[in-house]
Amino acid sequence: MLDCLEIQKILPHRFPFLLVDRIIDLQPGEKAVGIKNVTINEPFFQGHFPNYPIMPGVLIVEGMAQVAGILAFHSGTKGNMVYFMSIEKAKFRKPVVPGDQLRFEVRMLQHRNNVWKFSAEAFVEEKLVAEAEFTAMVSGEGLTNG
Repeated sequence: MLDCLEIQKILPHRFPFLLVDRIIDLQPGEKAVGIKNVTINEPFFQGHFPNYPIMPGVLIVEGMAQVAGILAFHSGTKGNMVYFMSIEKAKFRKPVVPGDQLRFEVRMLQHRNNVWKFSAEAFVEEKLVAEAEFTAMVSGEGLTNG
């Protein structure tokens, strides 16, 4: 539905911190589903961990937040900068390793002014690997893309 070039028109993130390759489902005001192809070329694998590469959980949550930012943008927000306000109920259930394809499923729970609350789950194939709820503020301040 959205490829990486279209995603870059919305989000200010760039390599190596753009953690969404594609949006495959988008229902404004409700949910979005994004894909991240995890490869051994990711720079974080050099140190996390050299003999047993595992994607850091914080980057999985960041990928969820980037999908949430795209959902917020398509749901009528006027900004493109998403700032975490809180992360709750984060759980990591299975390591994510090179060769995996992460599927981020994000649902909008609440929206008031520029504050948004989301629930998110990350899957590899059909296995739940991580989940979290988070609140974010979306702002027009910061980088702009065009």
